[in-house]
Amino acid sequence: MSVFHFKKFDVVNERSAMKVNTDGVLLGAAMTIRQDDRRLLDIGTGTGTIALIAAQRVLDIPGQAGDDEKGAVDDVKGSDVMIDAIDIDEPSASEASVNFHESPWAEHLRAHNLSLQDFADAESGKYDLIFSNPPYFEDSLAAPDERKSAARHTSDGVSYREILDFASGRLSENGRVSIILPSEQENDLCRYARMSGLHLFRILRIRTVPRKQPIRIIAEFSRQRCACPEDGMLTIQNEGQYTEEYLSLTHDFYLFA
Repeated sequence: MSVFHFKKFDVVNERSAMKVNTDGVLLGAAMTIRQDDRRLLDIGTGTGTIALIAAQRVLDIPGQAGDDEKGAVDDVKGSDVMIDAIDIDEPSASEASVNFHESPWAEHLRAHNLSLQDFADAESGKYDLIFSNPPYFEDSLAAPDERKSAARHTSDGVSYREILDFASGRLSENGRVSIILPSEQENDLCRYARMSGLHLFRILRIRTVPRKQPIRIIAEFSRQRCACPEDGMLTIQNEGQYTEEYLSLTHDFYLFA
């Protein structure tokens, strides 16, 4: 069995169309999470990794959870936290459900094998945080594997446009939506967000090494206008070594950080 080990949880990494990946971990670690967030939604969850990182950050269980501590969540602080995670791919949703059940936060995580539209029809209410590592290859050749293609290509899976449309009607008053995408899609993403009544308040540009241009962005939007959005840069490696900023960001999750 293929299992990816994080510091406080493990991820079975076999059946999901998209495996544990750097983009997902970066989004989970870097997106804005507040301790008063109570309803969260992961769109296109795959293995459930980002939702699990969100659970760890919101519920903030101190120390390394061992067998005797499993599920030991502060009832007063986090009893009403619920993180929904959806994926149209049944094996992915099933694997996420297994990973949720085996985590310290099982009672706070729910996996749904639904499209975004079907989920919208089935579930009501507002969300404090909506996040996604969505498909983004709009014009490239499809991957040979049909399920992997659906996970990677917007023509087959949910697009950032659908996510923003959903978020525009489902965010709580102070809610946010956080998305990771290739950097070349920044202008289109921000333009469509404005059309949906959402405003950029933070963007993190991610580059592999100092000499290269950013290859990813984490863009965050809310209902409130922001005169001066936070604009940051994260470099993953320098001279063959992980940077201190990358290790600091992922310290609570990766075993090597």
